[in-house]
Amino acid sequence: MGSLFGGYLSKKNCVTVVDVNSSLIDEINKNGVRIKEKNGTVSSFFPFGCTNTVSLGYQDLVIVFVKSMFTISSLESNKGIIGPNTYLLTLQNGAGHESKLLKFADRQHVIIGTTQHNSSVISPGYIFHGGVGETSIGLLEGNPLILQNIANLFTECGFDCKVCDSIQKQIWQKLFTNTAASSVTALLQVPLGFIHKDPHANWIMRNLCKEAVDVANALGLDFCLEDVIADVENVCTNAPEGFTSIYSDIHDGRQSEVDTISGSVAEAARTVGLSVPFHELIIHCIHALENKNKKEMKK
Repeated sequence: MGSLFGGYLSKKNCVTVVDVNSSLIDEINKNGVRIKEKNGTVSSFFPFGCTNTVSLGYQDLVIVFVKSMFTISSLESNKGIIGPNTYLLTLQNGAGHESKLLKFADRQHVIIGTTQHNSSVISPGYIFHGGVGETSIGLLEGNPLILQNIANLFTECGFDCKVCDSIQKQIWQKLFTNTAASSVTALLQVPLGFIHKDPHANWIMRNLCKEAVDVANALGLDFCLEDVIADVENVCTNAPEGFTSIYSDIHDGRQSEVDTISGSVAEAARTVGLSVPFHELIIHCIHALENKNKKEMKK
């Protein structure tokens, strides 16, 4: 996702892509970011890539796309680019990321958001742009009109972006799909379409939706369960061969973001006094798979 946004935004802006993977950065600086669209076309974009931001100075906008468990360490390693007027934006999966960004900026400079775009890695510097849709952003505190320039900039570069005064509701809207569908693809190691076709997987998805909607509504967000289930079904049917990032994490033996996806629902449930046993089971099962992968890698 960092390559996707960095590539598109570089069409009209000075963009730096930061990553600890030196081979990826070398590829970007040599051949650019190559993005393959669903229709088969491939375009190249040329942001600057680096592994060290010491010489960059303060930036206007820093977009965080790392896995949630690396947010604080990534920002700490690159805090020299965060000035008093720098905006920090997270479009990461899950919820609750603002608490980490607030360690590096005040509430007037932390932007939270969500995007319906998705992408996957084909090879270093070469990605597949698998899904499009709306991107929504909102400030934690302050005048949301300040964000309109950012939204306009995103839209001009190919991301339909809106400033939203109910951004938490938008984040939960995406969280439903992540916690009710993406987490199940990780657990069962299946593409999204399996959740729609298989009655057992579909039953799990619907129960996860119900728990998450109950929690969201207890927080005052006012969702309709039937609409949420229909939205998740649409995601599964529109991308039947789609593989989610959390699926890939488990498949490839990496640590997943389950604690900021399903875990964020469980944490919110505790604050409102609700029980979410399906989510608790998913969290423990995925962590068990992570531990299994670790043991197998040591053999």
